[in-house]
Amino acid sequence: MNDLSHTPQEGRPHAIVIGAGFGGLAAAIRLGARGYRVTVLDKLDQPGGRARIFRQDGFTFDAGPTIVTAPFLFEELFDLCGERMADHVTLQPLTPFYTVRFHDGTELRYSADPEFMRAEIARFNPDDVAGYERLLEESRRCYEIGFVKMVDRSFHSIGRMAGAVPDLLRTRAYRSIYSMVSGYLKDERLRQAFSFHPLFIGGNPMRASSMFGLILHLEKEAGVHYAMGGTNTLALALASLAEGQGGTMRYGAEVAEILTAGGAARGVKLVDGETLFADVVVSNADAAWTHSKLLPPGRRWSEAKLRRAAYSMGLFVWYFGTDRQYEAVPHHTIMMGPRYGPLLKDIFDRRVLAEDFSLYLHRPTATDPSMAPAGHDAFYVLSPVPNLSGNIDWETEAEPYRRKIEAHLEATVLPGLRDRVVTSRLLTPPDFERDYLSYNGAGFSFEPQLTQIAWFRPHNVSEEVANLYLVGAGTHPGAGVPGVIASAKILDELVPDPAAFTGA
Repeated sequence: MNDLSHTPQEGRPHAIVIGAGFGGLAAAIRLGARGYRVTVLDKLDQPGGRARIFRQDGFTFDAGPTIVTAPFLFEELFDLCGERMADHVTLQPLTPFYTVRFHDGTELRYSADPEFMRAEIARFNPDDVAGYERLLEESRRCYEIGFVKMVDRSFHSIGRMAGAVPDLLRTRAYRSIYSMVSGYLKDERLRQAFSFHPLFIGGNPMRASSMFGLILHLEKEAGVHYAMGGTNTLALALASLAEGQGGTMRYGAEVAEILTAGGAARGVKLVDGETLFADVVVSNADAAWTHSKLLPPGRRWSEAKLRRAAYSMGLFVWYFGTDRQYEAVPHHTIMMGPRYGPLLKDIFDRRVLAEDFSLYLHRPTATDPSMAPAGHDAFYVLSPVPNLSGNIDWETEAEPYRRKIEAHLEATVLPGLRDRVVTSRLLTPPDFERDYLSYNGAGFSFEPQLTQIAWFRPHNVSEEVANLYLVGAGTHPGAGVPGVIASAKILDELVPDPAAFTGA
């Protein structure tokens, strides 16, 4: 085994980043810009983590995130490398952002155009127009606190958390987002349309803090974008930036253990037995997995505490391509089921696979024909489902559930679907556990409820192991592309300058 007690004389101090998801890639770039020699390790065969890509039968499928809502966070990373993002990736603004289709067949098209939105709201309930505008103002206040003041600031000390409490109380962050929205809108369909956003980051709208209402303002101000070629093009571009700094990307390299000496992280051991030295280790692996599998049992994040924690829902994703195009289907469609609150309870609390569902339907070929062969369409449809703490046998349930979703899509927005599908693949909670080492197969790590945000999440700097840092969905500020990118920015505050390891 390598000697982990001292820094080998290899020039610049070495930082190892575990995981090439967006959080890990952003961390690598920021560390590289500060002078570290960076090695990124990932068990998959490509960068991106959940934002990897599948190519199948001439179709291209983004595996995970499809929406870019804060492009300025990516632009910062390119700026650090003296590059322009526009020279590497084309972001296409989408209008409308998405179409929300309710179970009764009515549809709400959501965009940043104020006049358009007033007319859309009035179609459902003219009395809700004024309430909607007050909701937007409330969302702006949430953004000023939850994003501007908190998103890229470390909450590793109780003092930091105490300093945020007055703002959280003033904005009544203890309310659920559904409760906040219901205070402004009376039409139940509109309440659903403007409260579902926490599901994008693994939260239950019935208990996710109203602070997540900031997403409405973020979308309104920064827009909703699609990366031409798929979201994975952003991951590929970031990996290229890291390599351009002299960093090393190693795929097919799964970490089995974070090695420590003298109470500090000193490197990693791979599953094949290879050991690598590091002055700094950054884990972009699932935070619960990091604490339960990569480190010895800890005091704060013991296995017992990890088992008691609340995790996000699981995800059932069906990727499919058709031999015809469905021109009337927009890029993003949110399809609400017949139940809202009770379905969320089935998913998050009862942890049972319900007979009904709500769906997110993604048709990238509405914007980007390159994602499918000519005359064809690429889709994925996502259904929130219980994570692996529920007693669901996905080996037997996956295909019947897929067929049920297929039948629903065929009866609503994709007529004749069953006979037009020419390629297909599934991703279920067991796949999230296997492919992404996700604790409980959760889609977004810890559930973002009030008692599991900021200081209450695993910290960006380890409480027990020196020179160990965390980025990604399971640490502060949380899941979603903006959150994981911002988690890496927090490292600028926490990781010492390279000179601290060289004595310069």
